[in-house]
Amino acid sequence: MNIAVLRTIDKVSARTRTFDVPVNKTVRFGQSLFIRVRACRKSSPLERPENAAFLQIWEKSASDGKSRWVFSGWMFSSNPSLSAMENPVYDIWVLDCKNKATSSKPEKFSSEKAPDEAPIEGKPAVSVKPVKPPVPAKKPD
Repeated sequence: MNIAVLRTIDKVSARTRTFDVPVNKTVRFGQSLFIRVRACRKSSPLERPENAAFLQIWEKSASDGKSRWVFSGWMFSSNPSLSAMENPVYDIWVLDCKNKATSSKPEKFSSEKAPDEAPIEGKPAVSVKPVKPPVPAKKPD
């Protein structure tokens, strides 16, 4: 599918918005959040209903103008909490994947560049220290 239907909420103003985002396009939400859809998949009609979109989301700081990654990974419509973006102000989730836009008002696309250092697919955007697994004790002979 070439269009992802996303719903966003600004938790401060309680403003929600539903919009269509074509694959490989970037839209701006709020004052500082940028959302790019990289892929959108829909299950076949014979399978359990599921929509999944690979999203790259970054935030541009108003104070220094630097961009930082907020989220990069797959989001699923049937279980948004499985892979959710963690942000104190904004929330985003996938509703649908389709081939034609149905929104009456077209979105304004952004030419904002993503941060230079892209996060590794499937990894959190924040740095996490790896935990070493315990070494199993040797069995006596």
